[in-house]
Amino acid sequence: MAEVKKYIAVDLGAESGRVMLGSVSSHKVILEEIHRFGNGPIEENGSLRWDFKKLLSEIKTGIGKAAKAAGAQVWGIGVDSWGVDFGMLDADGELIENPYHYRDSQTNGMTEKAFKLMSKREIYENTGLQFLQFNSVYQLLAMRLKNSVAMAKATNLVFIADLFSYLLCGKIFAEYSLASTSQFMDMRTGKWSKEVLDALSLPAEIMPKIIRPGTVVSQLTAQIGTELLCGPVPVIAIGSHDTASAVAAVPAAGDANWAYLSSGTWSLMGVEVPQAIINDKTFKYEFTNEGGVENTIRLLKNIMGLWLTQECRRQWQREGTDLSYAELTAMAEKAKPFARQIDVDYSGFLAPGDMPKRINDYLKETGQKPIKDKGQMIRTILENLALKYRSTMEAVEDVAGHKIEVLHIVGGGIQNELLCQFTANALGRKVITGPIEATASGNILMQAIATGQIKTLAEARQIVRNSFELKEYEPQDTPLWQKQYEKSKK
Repeated sequence: MAEVKKYIAVDLGAESGRVMLGSVSSHKVILEEIHRFGNGPIEENGSLRWDFKKLLSEIKTGIGKAAKAAGAQVWGIGVDSWGVDFGMLDADGELIENPYHYRDSQTNGMTEKAFKLMSKREIYENTGLQFLQFNSVYQLLAMRLKNSVAMAKATNLVFIADLFSYLLCGKIFAEYSLASTSQFMDMRTGKWSKEVLDALSLPAEIMPKIIRPGTVVSQLTAQIGTELLCGPVPVIAIGSHDTASAVAAVPAAGDANWAYLSSGTWSLMGVEVPQAIINDKTFKYEFTNEGGVENTIRLLKNIMGLWLTQECRRQWQREGTDLSYAELTAMAEKAKPFARQIDVDYSGFLAPGDMPKRINDYLKETGQKPIKDKGQMIRTILENLALKYRSTMEAVEDVAGHKIEVLHIVGGGIQNELLCQFTANALGRKVITGPIEATASGNILMQAIATGQIKTLAEARQIVRNSFELKEYEPQDTPLWQKQYEKSKK
């Protein structure tokens, strides 16, 4: 019988977190959700923050439960999270303040201020990263410009997943894939960009040592091991950026030309390449080069994703109407096709708030009628999101220089089967979905690679294909979607 090893994955998302127990053999991975908890911003002194103590408490609770449930030796713990956000440690290694939430307004106008210090093209040449106002570089610039007390006290800047790993094992580090979301890393060298940090007068001395995915960092401190009754378990730096872990679990096979879409609050579409591509085309399309696992680069585009539907649902709940995502999707399916056009990446949709009102304001400003029906609102979002995928796919193909045959969609967004079908329709090609828990799967399989249980990324992806049910969507109503796409481009 093939040896089975157990690993713990801490997977932190912007809406929720979960602790998973993974059992890995030579041909299969089995996931068990041990502990799930809510997440979201808190307001603190007029800014949006992450409730760090609460999250750490939930993570420790989950690890303790998972270690007990394992009933055997646990071979590793890996933590992944969203990118760009970070905490500051003082000289005693203590967290100075709750980390800022990437949707906080402090970064409003920061890209323009940065471009006065270093041109947009120069920043891109040195980092290869898409310009998003909440990137770490603009958060750090905002803190410098307001003479942040935390920044003045800081001896180390640590990204979110690595910050939790530090509190578990006592080692400060910057995992490559997570650090690559900052826009102050040189993606050609995989090192901090002295040019960007110097031009923006940002402190290079607080940047930790960069380590590669699949590194065994240390083990749980004696205090944590005793507290959680799980002993000296290794802490492993996996693809600590959740999308890096999700892409590691894309069940692609062979040399087929495929792209991935990690679907959730954010949508991230792109291809895996061996080295950063920084040229006129990627600058024009604002493509990002982010670190991947096993010496890969994730060349991709960030798209607003299901955030708009999530915020609509939250607003309707505040107004007294509590509808599940399944109910809203069923209502959308019955609504009129292509009733309105919106740009899902419109900057006015970024912050939390009354999303239905913001969408209706956008419609009025663009000469369209407001939407009153909830199903129509959701359908409008989903259709225009699928059309955004189409334009992004065309840009991917232009940069990659070849036709994409298959799109693999992973993550929680695949539960919205209407959006998956819309995506196949808009793209005019096959879409394969699964697994839902791609990030946790990639997290655990990278731990298995780190311990030597699995040898290659291709082997890990074969295990994913063996372990999860995948669903295929073929294009429907292609002429209608093509007509709408041409209309949307105008």
